[in-house]
Amino acid sequence: MSKPSPSFSFLLLISILSPFFLIKARDLHTIKFKSPGLYPKGLAYDPSSHRFIVASLHGNKFISISDTGETETLTLISSEISPNSTILGLSIDHRNQRLLAAINSLSSPFLASFHLHHSSLELQFLSPLSPSIGIACDVTFDPFGNSYVTNSDKNFIYKVTENGTVSVTSNSSIFTHYPVYESSYSYAGLNGVIYINHKNYLLVVQSNTGKLFKVNAINGTATAVILPSDLTLANGIAVKGDGVIVVVSINTAWFLKSDDDWANGIVIDEIALDKEGYPSSVIVKDGKRVFVIYGYVQESINVNSEQRECYRIQEIKMKKEEEDSLLWILFLVGLGLAYFLFWKVQMGKLVKDMDRKRQ
Repeated sequence: MSKPSPSFSFLLLISILSPFFLIKARDLHTIKFKSPGLYPKGLAYDPSSHRFIVASLHGNKFISISDTGETETLTLISSEISPNSTILGLSIDHRNQRLLAAINSLSSPFLASFHLHHSSLELQFLSPLSPSIGIACDVTFDPFGNSYVTNSDKNFIYKVTENGTVSVTSNSSIFTHYPVYESSYSYAGLNGVIYINHKNYLLVVQSNTGKLFKVNAINGTATAVILPSDLTLANGIAVKGDGVIVVVSINTAWFLKSDDDWANGIVIDEIALDKEGYPSSVIVKDGKRVFVIYGYVQESINVNSEQRECYRIQEIKMKKEEEDSLLWILFLVGLGLAYFLFWKVQMGKLVKDMDRKRQ
């Protein structure tokens, strides 16, 4: 019996370890998709169809996107959404299988609630948001059928019931208490918003101050979450299944947690994002995987720029998660090598025993 060749041994080792390398290669998922002139700002994920949903910054177009980047335009079963609309925040209430959209049309803010079918959107209601001033920016919902919409220009929060009745749930003076950054985005106030389940409060980021606010969803009282530093130009926010909050700006993603129910918060990680792509929204898929949308919306403001066709949805991870993945891979490599060496020693003994028997 001949001794196994080095090439055979190497191929055996690769065959043992290759599934783990493939898992690592799939860890951070990039989804590229095409839709000329879309410039999507909002991002949502529909767990029932396993597809992402985005909408046009200028128009009334909604599209769904698969994990492989295949797109499908969702048919609007209604003509009430103006083709001159600006669609910003999106959120999917999966319990009631509906899509919520913060829409601005004819200089007025609206909330649209659609029943979400596989390939179409059936309008349930289109509620003018009163007072009809400012910009409807982002939207979230609670388990009771209520929606909450941030007014970015005027710094207050609307509440919309499940039948479309509108009120202002919070107009706290703290929203205008902090100094505004002098920048081209100084007009952008309250922006991304999420509802914290079983706690009955909202967490809201403010772009032009970098503040994070905790807002009582019943009486509208608000406090600023104490953080080690401002979340400069924060615009999108999402919550993971483990309670970690993810906030994105045009160039940074922060991962935050709190041990005192968001009276205070700490930044547990901070990663750089592609500023050129203008990341504007963040979602959490399956409770743990975090995705941002690169919608290049700043290009749509430049009238001299060519119409963009390609956009992307990018998975992001904390550096610690990346390091843990690498350590796990190294452990598996070491385990594979140990198994290989053990196998090699055993094969060597077997060859010697066979040689002795032949003698």
